[in-house]
Amino acid sequence: MSLNIQEVEKALLLGRWEVQATPSSPIADLARDVVNGSFRGVLTSSQARDLFTIHSQDKTLLDKPLDEWFDFSTKENSSEQELLRLLLGVACLHAFLQANWTGPNLDFKPLDFITVPPQLESLITDESLKHKTVKELAYGGEPAYHLADSPILLRLAKILFELPYQFCQSANWWKLRAWNVHEQVLDEPTAVPANVLGSLESLSDTFATDPELAGRLMVEQGLLEHRLSNDKSAAEFFVRAARKTHLQYELTGALGKRTKFQQKDVTQLVLLAESQLKDHEQETTEKSDSSIINNGAPPVSSEPVPETMALNDDTLLEQTQFTSSNPAAPDSSLSHLDPGAQPPLHPLDQCILLSLCLNIKNTSPSHGLTAEQMSPYVARVISHPRNWSVHTMALLLRSRLESNRTRTVERSTFQLQALVDQMPTADSSVTERLLYIHSIPLPSKWEMEKELAMRFLSLGVVKSALEIFERLEMWEQVVMCWQSMEKRDKGITIVRDLLEGRKSEADTVISRNKPTSDSRRQVLDAAREAKLWCLLGELEPEQAKDHYEYAWNVSKETSGRAMRSLGGYYFARGDYPNTIACLRKAVAINPLLGRSWFVLGCAYVRQEEWEGARDAFARCVTIDDEDGESWNNLASVYLRMGEAGHTVEAEGTNDDQTENQVSHFTVRDGTDKSIPFSNRMLAFRALKQGLKFSYENWRMWSNYMIVAMDVGELSEACHALGRIVELRSAKEGAASVDEDVLERLVNAVTRGSANPNNTVEDNATVTNASLGPNEGQELHRRVTDLFERVILPRVSSPRIFRARGRLLTWEGKWEDALNAYLEAYRCGTAATIEKGETDLDKWREGINEVEEIVDVLRNFGPKIDGCKWRLQGRSIVRTFMARTRDFEDEPEWSRLSTLQEELRKEE
Repeated sequence: MSLNIQEVEKALLLGRWEVQATPSSPIADLARDVVNGSFRGVLTSSQARDLFTIHSQDKTLLDKPLDEWFDFSTKENSSEQELLRLLLGVACLHAFLQANWTGPNLDFKPLDFITVPPQLESLITDESLKHKTVKELAYGGEPAYHLADSPILLRLAKILFELPYQFCQSANWWKLRAWNVHEQVLDEPTAVPANVLGSLESLSDTFATDPELAGRLMVEQGLLEHRLSNDKSAAEFFVRAARKTHLQYELTGALGKRTKFQQKDVTQLVLLAESQLKDHEQETTEKSDSSIINNGAPPVSSEPVPETMALNDDTLLEQTQFTSSNPAAPDSSLSHLDPGAQPPLHPLDQCILLSLCLNIKNTSPSHGLTAEQMSPYVARVISHPRNWSVHTMALLLRSRLESNRTRTVERSTFQLQALVDQMPTADSSVTERLLYIHSIPLPSKWEMEKELAMRFLSLGVVKSALEIFERLEMWEQVVMCWQSMEKRDKGITIVRDLLEGRKSEADTVISRNKPTSDSRRQVLDAAREAKLWCLLGELEPEQAKDHYEYAWNVSKETSGRAMRSLGGYYFARGDYPNTIACLRKAVAINPLLGRSWFVLGCAYVRQEEWEGARDAFARCVTIDDEDGESWNNLASVYLRMGEAGHTVEAEGTNDDQTENQVSHFTVRDGTDKSIPFSNRMLAFRALKQGLKFSYENWRMWSNYMIVAMDVGELSEACHALGRIVELRSAKEGAASVDEDVLERLVNAVTRGSANPNNTVEDNATVTNASLGPNEGQELHRRVTDLFERVILPRVSSPRIFRARGRLLTWEGKWEDALNAYLEAYRCGTAATIEKGETDLDKWREGINEVEEIVDVLRNFGPKIDGCKWRLQGRSIVRTFMARTRDFEDEPEWSRLSTLQEELRKEE
């Protein structure tokens, strides 16, 4: 009986050995050992040693890449030989994950399974092998973390997965998993080759019959998209994963209590979720001990899981106590679930929920709901521990959510410390820890320790943070700590010592007996040395340019960090041509960093190269569609691409030296109709999208208002004006109202018929009122709401009241209109002029206002029952004349006298 390759592949992907009948063959035994986590035995087997033997004895081999050290090709490309290469790649990848992600520590070293020719034994050591591997793992201009344990394992795994496969259909899936791991080893995410995700389409058909496999594939693709900041694409994959596993979930509400002293039940947010996947662990337990009677307690993992720290708060409960057995939405498909006693979920469904939780974090605006939305997802997973790694991830997410609340920050920090401490332990099996490692965004050991150090730093515990950063050799963060203690010189000394060999990194000292700086500098790989020079440039701004250029040269023109820094240096000094040249090189090396594209776009704008600016800002919003500032600038650029029109003025931010020059562009009115209408609409849509994520940015609302007026979206302009007044009135008063826009809105309303059954003016007979939001009664309702709800309760000015009066006149509300005009007069120059005023122009303006209000009284007074308009008019004229007797000799005084006499005769 031949070995069923597809069944073995499925077992490798799932991490469970479920191959029904296997022939007695060494390959099958090795595959079983890989699934069971016996990596030492697999990698030191005779079959592995044949492949992991360095085939050349020539010392020039040391200068060649690692994929040329070994001969992985086979004369006979049989299915078993192909499977051997695949499972050895899996063993290397999972051993690397065990060493750097899940623990416990490995019980072997790379040279225990790599056979080195005698002639090269003195040259190829564990240290030199590690250095060469770290150097090769640098990708896209980003260095790999140099203290990663046994990085040769990841490099070998990637080499093996890149080989051509004819029989093993899952090789492309393993390539995806290797890239997912590789991305987390780099300093910054970089774009993966196009064939990584594109080669997975056939897998959906191959493994579509298995819901768990199909679900895993969707989640893993989503996690890679998430790491590359493609959040929309990631969200789609996570939702598809839930469909593949038939997971049902719904965020709803149920009555409950959150505090110990709460007397009245209130609606609490809860996630209802139910799995459809078969639980293999539960089935195995039931088969092995069918005599145990189910007492109703929810099944939990048979393996130990990380400790869940107690809150121990005098007010908050450990978890929400739901007093209702039914959710707030009785028509829900999950209404049969009791919010306080839900059934346990399959571990893969728990992974999907945690991934959906990440999506909420990345697509919700920062208005306070994010943590509230995420908490029920995390709580649903924590309530039933099923797997060591999944539970670790859930506790880590809860720790992050609780880090900003005073009542939970203590547990948050202790929980994170406990998760870091558990990594080296052997409290659970390797198989258990690796079972779902590819389906969750669990950070590496060093990233988790870095997060703990950053938590200490946020709490002011700088010394503890500094100790962790120094142990992890994260020199950028070490320098940050010294700067926070106002000891910048100490940071400069550390960086210079590293560069000059006076201070050694763990993997830069080949031999403690060779302390010369030359030997240390020799093995400091180019990517990390370039990074240190960039760091020194930030610490020594007077020599920054030289340091950045040297970093670029040291890296042999591969350091994206060097070009980003040099581009920022030129931008801060207004040298925009050099900024563009540097940043174009930077984004060519690593196109995923939105900040580089943003500064590049601003430099293009300063040079008035509109197409380059458009492309740069378009890339910004592609990378992060929640970047409201980039949406705003993209809109401004669209309005400049017509060669004329709105002016674009720069308003600087005040974050750091570079960002002092990075602009937020403001559109000013002054429209030239030569701008294509299509460009105006593109600008309008860009601003509309950006405002979803910059709801508090009044400048963007101002731009949106102007463009909306320009393209005829009057309803949106009305909304924007109201939002600006809400944001600015407390500080700016009446200046927060764009009175020109307000009057144009009133004009747009009053051009139509006040009769809701008419769509044209005057004596129209056409019926069926316009239902569009930018005309007719709909716009009238919005403008009226703008006055009554937003503007008038906050600010006032003569023009505002006059605009209000015109609207009320159009409505036929004569008394209200007259009162509005009178309010405008009381706010104006005539009513506020003081006795003894000497400004002649101001007095003449006051005369005009007096004549205008008297005309209004003459027009509206007779239409209002009981209105003593003549008396009111005479009083206004008499009061103004009494205050301004000093101007009695001026020719215009006769106008006041004549007006007073006319009112007396009319009475």
